[in-house]
Amino acid sequence: MLQFLKSGARNSGEINTAKKYGIKIIKFKGQTPPLFDPGVKLSELKRSVKEAIALSIDTIKSSRYDLVIMDEFNNLFSGKYATMSDVRKIIKARPEGIELVFTGRNAPEELIRIADYVTEMRLVKHPYKKGIKARKGIEF
Repeated sequence: MLQFLKSGARNSGEINTAKKYGIKIIKFKGQTPPLFDPGVKLSELKRSVKEAIALSIDTIKSSRYDLVIMDEFNNLFSGKYATMSDVRKIIKARPEGIELVFTGRNAPEELIRIADYVTEMRLVKHPYKKGIKARKGIEF
């Protein structure tokens, strides 16, 4: 699993589960989005994302994994940190038989068109909107 926009020290639920099953996680550094760190320098964030995309391509080309999850990748589009050109490069790098999964909100229409599967999970209501922070055992 290649994790984008989650460089904080706290492990999320998927990290804990992945570790339990021996799934390798590559968590890219320097990718705290402005939502969680208003002081983040956008130029540094964009540079970090570009480096992470290049490393992702190398990881995919290596054929070491049958499944590569690009966790929260779709969220890179809303901040204009990634483009469909990046996605096309990633897909082109994929050897035969390797599954790619792009997660995150607001996938662009072009990605939806070229994908084999698309699932949309939509937030209808969440306590965070009322100022309630994430709670252990509930959100993580």
